[in-house]
Amino acid sequence: MKTVLMAYYSHAGHTARIARTIHDEIISTGNACDMVDMMECVREGVDWDKYDIVIVGSPIVYGVYNKIVWQFCSKFQHILETKPNSFFNVTVVARSPLKATPEGNKYLQRFVARSPWKPRDLKCFAGKVDYPNWNWFERFMIRIIMKITDGPTDPSVSIDYTDYEDVRGYARHCLILDLLQGRR
Repeated sequence: MKTVLMAYYSHAGHTARIARTIHDEIISTGNACDMVDMMECVREGVDWDKYDIVIVGSPIVYGVYNKIVWQFCSKFQHILETKPNSFFNVTVVARSPLKATPEGNKYLQRFVARSPWKPRDLKCFAGKVDYPNWNWFERFMIRIIMKITDGPTDPSVSIDYTDYEDVRGYARHCLILDLLQGRR
């Protein structure tokens, strides 16, 4: 049995839903998984000896990662590098197949270039357009982005572009990271 840390940041709840799907899939395979918000990790610490594998996930909000993501990566860089690990991002631009790959996702490429921690495994998930649950500013800003990227602009729609079977497959993939990346 493996024990996995699923560390995540979620802006509006959708990345938490993806993290929970990963968590639940890992548990369903008979392994152990703790799902912990990055803020808690940074402020309260982590018992790293407990974990065999680390998965880290974050959304892209207005083209950037939240500062807690950078704090997490900086603070735990050396520990993360000693464990089999993976990083995923969540962005609505990944609704396009080309932008749903690590090579085609400019946000993921920028993360890898800028982050002190260099994840050994990368994944992109398409996010959710959720106009009815966003405040007026978020609706306004996302509508501009969607207009530029030929996405939905109707402020009454909620569209989840996430492929949850792909998310579950990713969770199973992460369980063999120790074999793919080698134990350190």
